[in-house]
Amino acid sequence: MDDIDSAALSPGARVRDLRHARGMTQSELADAIGVSRSAVAQWESGRAGQATPHLRRVADVLGVSVDHLLGPEASGAAAVMTGDERALLALYRTAASPDRQLLLLIARRLAARDSASGGESDPQS
Repeated sequence: MDDIDSAALSPGARVRDLRHARGMTQSELADAIGVSRSAVAQWESGRAGQATPHLRRVADVLGVSVDHLLGPEASGAAAVMTGDERALLALYRTAASPDRQLLLLIARRLAARDSASGGESDPQS
């Protein structure tokens, strides 16, 4: 999903870093989400808090989740997720709805099998 470690950054700094990582200018991001370049500059510098109505579009254009833009402080759980958990969540979020249901079914079956065996299943099998 993203190679920037941004746990300690503000949402505006995350937007700036993600935009830079994707080689986008403020004008290009602004055009893609339908706002002015100065609005993007204000979000990135923390001078304006009116990015909230546009978070979904910003996240979509930058290829991340809204939770990622808001950071771990917004959802507590993100701070304790392992890399594998984040990868699985990213795959789930990019899957089509029927595939999401299939992923959930498989995960539930694996969890039930694991608890039935006392938690000693081999993750490599």
